[in-house]
Amino acid sequence: MEKILRIFTKESGSINQAAFLLGCLTLLSQILALFRDRFIAHFIGPSSLLDTYYAAFRVPDLIFISIASLASITALIPFIVAKMDGDKVTLAAQKYLNDIFTVFFFLMVFVALMAFFLMPYLISFIVPGFTPFYQAKVVLLSRIMLLSPILMGISNLFGIVTQLFHKFFIYSLSPIFYNFGIIIGVVFLYPVFGIYGLALGVVLGALMHFGLQFLAARSCGLTPKFSLFPFIINFQDIKNAALISLPRTLGLAFNNIALIFIIAMASFLKSGSISIFNFSFNLQSVPLNIIGISYAVAAFPSLAKSFSSGKKEEFKKHLKEASRAIVFWSLPAIFLFIVLRAQITRVILGSGSFSWDNTRLVAASLAIFSVSILAQGMIVLLSRSYYATGNTKTPLLVNFSCSILIIILSYTFIHLFQSMQFFRFFIESLLKVEDIPGTEVLMLPLAYSIGTILNFILHWMFVKKDFMPNESFITKTFFQSLGASFFLGITAYFSLNIFSPVFGTTTFWGVFLQGFISGILGIIAAIVVLYLLRSEELKDLTQTLTTKFWRAKVIAPSQEGL
Repeated sequence: MEKILRIFTKESGSINQAAFLLGCLTLLSQILALFRDRFIAHFIGPSSLLDTYYAAFRVPDLIFISIASLASITALIPFIVAKMDGDKVTLAAQKYLNDIFTVFFFLMVFVALMAFFLMPYLISFIVPGFTPFYQAKVVLLSRIMLLSPILMGISNLFGIVTQLFHKFFIYSLSPIFYNFGIIIGVVFLYPVFGIYGLALGVVLGALMHFGLQFLAARSCGLTPKFSLFPFIINFQDIKNAALISLPRTLGLAFNNIALIFIIAMASFLKSGSISIFNFSFNLQSVPLNIIGISYAVAAFPSLAKSFSSGKKEEFKKHLKEASRAIVFWSLPAIFLFIVLRAQITRVILGSGSFSWDNTRLVAASLAIFSVSILAQGMIVLLSRSYYATGNTKTPLLVNFSCSILIIILSYTFIHLFQSMQFFRFFIESLLKVEDIPGTEVLMLPLAYSIGTILNFILHWMFVKKDFMPNESFITKTFFQSLGASFFLGITAYFSLNIFSPVFGTTTFWGVFLQGFISGILGIIAAIVVLYLLRSEELKDLTQTLTTKFWRAKVIAPSQEGL
């Protein structure tokens, strides 16, 4: 047990080891998130009612991103560390944290109150296609959920302390508690309060998220408190930290605004379209969070340290290592999710109110989203490479431009899909959904994926120009992983055709076994191909898995957080 605890309070000696540990913790959170979605799909299913629930997230999420992220962990920790005496808490560090807590708490409350009163006007913009009846439901749900960004924002401030004292295991448990609160809302509160029970579950999850961080921070001896004398708050220090976080905050806000426009367009489509989009988006986020974000977060401290020390070659080495790892893992995930999309969707979501038509639509949407998994993961890494150098302008402009592009493409694709029969026939036939209604929703993930891929291409072009001109460092890994992924996809596809008649497609275990066995056989085929190609990444993976992390010389990493 002691060894296990030591794992979660340290960072491994390499990016691969750090990413592996972060990925394991992320996997735990993602598994519970999948259970959350399964319960929602089972009890409610894609419908106008569930659409109101997902639409209600948009205003609280925007508030959280726009305000809470200004007090980001990556921005504030250096300021706090500079005011501490080694590991000892000083009065200056405590005062700085108190000032931050006081200012951002009242700012969050003020913005939430403004949103509370303006909610009817905001919702009419977010879901213009809803009837007044359902718009009123979204208004009430959003107002209940406004407690969530306040609690989560406070929790993130307490999370600064847990990060500062390297309590990464505790920090990583918080999302699990958040999802657990939502599950309680679905299973126990929904039967009593209806759809509003889900909103109460979100608030409960946020409260549990905060409670865990609060208890952990108290044990560290550095707890954020209200400043008793607001007139002596050092606003200059707060301004400096906020300015550092501002570019990342704007980037997150642009992405959220693009999602708001997508939801607005989905509100005019068949009922349940917003739910279909969200279910598939959440499913594709699993490999993204485990692979792309884990490696980006693990690499960021090394990138920042190398650049600040003037070690440009070391900077490039870390960037190359993380890039190759994301490519290596993401391509097999793409092929696996595309081939097994129906099995993945049915096993995770397919029960109760979640019909077979729902399964096919979410599976088709998942396939489209999956095409951009590599691009999404690389964007997270490449944008951080710029943050590590202090250049926040480049990723900000790229993210802004591509968010606008996603909005334009969403409108354009829906128009083309509805007006051009050939285009509609091609998409529906390709994804095998030509005989079910509501396929217009597939244009939304298509727009998102294309916009994201172009975002990655632009990031890649700028990174090549600014950091690595005339250097090629992922070509070999890309083609090796692509070749292995191709054999993975072929093996899994033919295995499905073999095992489908054996296990059948009408029971949970039948669908699970055919998907699981086909996936395992595909992965084995990919490993064999990578071994024959003498993949360096496969060797690194083997070394990582055989390393005793608790004996490694380590440095604490910065976890993904606001």
